[in-house]
Amino acid sequence: MIRFAGSVFRSGRHWAVEVSVLDVVTQGRSKSDAYEMIADAIVELVDRPGFRVDVHPGRGDYFEVSSNDEVTLVSFCLRRQRMRSGLSLAEVAMKLGAKSRNSYARYEQGRSVPTIAKLSQLLSVVSPDRDFVLSESQV
Repeated sequence: MIRFAGSVFRSGRHWAVEVSVLDVVTQGRSKSDAYEMIADAIVELVDRPGFRVDVHPGRGDYFEVSSNDEVTLVSFCLRRQRMRSGLSLAEVAMKLGAKSRNSYARYEQGRSVPTIAKLSQLLSVVSPDRDFVLSESQV
């Protein structure tokens, strides 16, 4: 199961919550409300029928999110990181050394599922200014 790490922390009277690899931030009135809000935000941004996000609270400010549709969650992650970096599909394909932008686009469209090694490579290309840590779940 693929999960992405997030953090939640008190910010004044509210709880701020984020999943940085998905570039999603929101807040809630309580910690549990913040967890509901981040799951709802991701579901709304993905906008795919039947897509669901589960939050797995950890220790302290740490939590993880997963989905009933891992392929869609990974494709959403790649698209968000590419857009954050301001890259086009063609630019990403060129950086990967591919002859066609479709070779990368199939990952964003959920037509191909990258291995962990390939996901690491794709993330380093779509977001070269950031480091990503792929590790075992802490929850």
